[in-house]
Amino acid sequence: MKRKTIPRDISWLSFNDRVLQEASDPANPLRERVKFLGIFSNNNDEFFRVRVATLKRMAEFGAKLKNMHLEQSPGKILDRIQQIVLQQTEEFDRVWEQIRKEMEKEKIFLLDEKQLNKEQQRFVRVFFEDDVRSNIIPLMIESIPHLPYLREKSIYLSVALSRKDGKRKRKYAIIEVPSKVIGRFIQLPSPPGERHIILLEDVIRYNLRSIFSYFGYNHYESWVFKVTKDAEMDIDNDVSTSVIQKIEKGLKNRRKGKAVRFIYDKEMDPGLLDFLMRKLNLSSKDSIIPGGRIHNFKHFMDFPDVFLQKGQRKKPFPHPLFRNTARVTDTLLKQDIMLHFPYHSFNTVIDLLREAAIDPDVTAIKITAYRLASYSKIINALINAVRNGKQVTVMLELRARFDEEANLEWKERLEEEGVKVLVSIPNLKTHAKLCLIKKKKNNRSIHYGFVSTGNLNEKTAMVYGDHCLLTANQRIMADINRVFNYLEKWKSGMALLKNCSSLIPCPTSLRSEMHKLINKEIKNAKSGKAAGIALKMNSLSDEELIEKLYEAAKAGVRVKMIIRGICCMFTENKKFVYSIKALSIVDEYLEHARLFIFYNGGAEKAYISSADWMVRNLDHRVEATCPIYDPHIKKELIEMMDIQLSDNVKARILNNELSNRYVSAASPGYTASSGGRRKAKAAEGATAADTEPPRKIRSQLEIYQYLQQKALMALSSSGDSRKKRQALTKEERHSPDQILKTNIDK
Repeated sequence: MKRKTIPRDISWLSFNDRVLQEASDPANPLRERVKFLGIFSNNNDEFFRVRVATLKRMAEFGAKLKNMHLEQSPGKILDRIQQIVLQQTEEFDRVWEQIRKEMEKEKIFLLDEKQLNKEQQRFVRVFFEDDVRSNIIPLMIESIPHLPYLREKSIYLSVALSRKDGKRKRKYAIIEVPSKVIGRFIQLPSPPGERHIILLEDVIRYNLRSIFSYFGYNHYESWVFKVTKDAEMDIDNDVSTSVIQKIEKGLKNRRKGKAVRFIYDKEMDPGLLDFLMRKLNLSSKDSIIPGGRIHNFKHFMDFPDVFLQKGQRKKPFPHPLFRNTARVTDTLLKQDIMLHFPYHSFNTVIDLLREAAIDPDVTAIKITAYRLASYSKIINALINAVRNGKQVTVMLELRARFDEEANLEWKERLEEEGVKVLVSIPNLKTHAKLCLIKKKKNNRSIHYGFVSTGNLNEKTAMVYGDHCLLTANQRIMADINRVFNYLEKWKSGMALLKNCSSLIPCPTSLRSEMHKLINKEIKNAKSGKAAGIALKMNSLSDEELIEKLYEAAKAGVRVKMIIRGICCMFTENKKFVYSIKALSIVDEYLEHARLFIFYNGGAEKAYISSADWMVRNLDHRVEATCPIYDPHIKKELIEMMDIQLSDNVKARILNNELSNRYVSAASPGYTASSGGRRKAKAAEGATAADTEPPRKIRSQLEIYQYLQQKALMALSSSGDSRKKRQALTKEERHSPDQILKTNIDK
């Protein structure tokens, strides 16, 4: 039987290929290219820890496993993964070598232990004695019965000790490289105009003779390796065990997880390689990946900023409605406001909670938390609210992937301060991003807050593209209250979620409501009316909704999508009246927002959501999808979607072959609303549009300019525009054309 969808994991690897494309793109600044190598490596780590590990267990146990959505032919998918990963590893090595050459043109040199001059040698010896030696403990692995626990986030230096005269038997040792404590990159004394850097493992390599001097050997060889382990994400659902105990148990198990990937220097001594594989219980069927001298490139996200071309990341700016207002709350109570991160400042959200914390009329704050910043201003505001006598409730998802430990610590901290902490519901993660603030005014209760597509994390809000609706709309707030009531009283069933009349929650309603909205577009298309669907999300893998979109495309509905990561949908089919237009945008910011737009006969319906169209989101998470009632906000979202659909710089076409071909600048864009084809927005109305070369459209930059222009227009219309315009930063005053030229040329 022919597959109707692309395997999820193969599509995910295709996304990581797009990340690698960004690393190889010479138009990107070197610093950004190095960062993308780090992102690629980090993504691969997570992929193996979670997905490859899960597929291995599927292949091994099959139908015996419960609470797992079995993939078709996991064994065959694992074989394809191995082939793709090896190809990507080769491409990665090629890109890295290319970047190194570019770095050397800028007089940036990554030296190894054999390339040091005398001054640098002295520096490395002193640095090792002062900072490194006390943080390493060599292990003579042949003399111990079991290989010690190997941290999956660490890299290890394997060492072969021998004598040149052959009088002593070779011995093996391993050393954990303490990059977490010291950092991976050490800047060396450098000649004028040059910047020399050495990796921490090479500092250790240089000092091997000093480390092992008392063993009587005089020849040392060393190679780096790295182990990735099963993340043990499928924590059981034993109702007799508390959620917290389950999480803690899962974390302990994760530390003991089976190795699912072993990356090693292809020059490693064969005897040592065989020894390590046996000790790790690895076979030729496992992911044994030979590589170059350097591993764990995820650290390259933090590569020292020694580049000639400094980053020009654009600074977030205040939403125009908050430039000259004393309180966020006062504006929010008058009208809905949509914040677009990372373009708008996240400080508005923090200010809203700070105001609530000290407002004598505020009685309660309820909020969900999935991933928090390490030093969270959100948490600080909530703690201050408790100290000021407010009732504060936090739904803290303890099973947020790889943030479980951090969230357990936050739980303890919040409870110590008197916050009511709700924790995970059996079989359901809470992924909705909601806030409810209760305020007493003139003997009546007022509810206001927000619905967001992104986490309440001020750090990621600087680099993740998200939408956040600040609202006092009582229909929306009543439903947010229902969601929180459910989170507090989940044992009583899901009636509270089902009773939502405005919000569309998961797991009760989103799937069926999307069916209804798609069916309406199908009906309109079959009646000869304009029909269109525009979707933006991180991942699309749910086969039921994919099948529904296929039905829509066959009926003549124009379907357009922006999918950042996994897209399991075939976009080309002879039975489709119009090919499905699907793009993925990988650029400076991580596209994280979910936005659903339906043409609805010209009266567009728009929704922001925390939910991707995946089984886990639709059926196994508490999610919130919010309709946009304000016509100006709706228009703004549609126009921003149009800009992204017109991207011809950073957009890739998601086709059946997973070729990741860039959108051509000569191709017309597509609107999000009517479904009609159009020229790029800049060429609209231009008499020479057909003869002039098409304008390059980099959507993230265009959106920044679009929102800046709206801010300037708002200032102009409010009077005293000159004075207020002077308050803008220099970067904000740049003309859009100038900003565009600067970034495109870059």
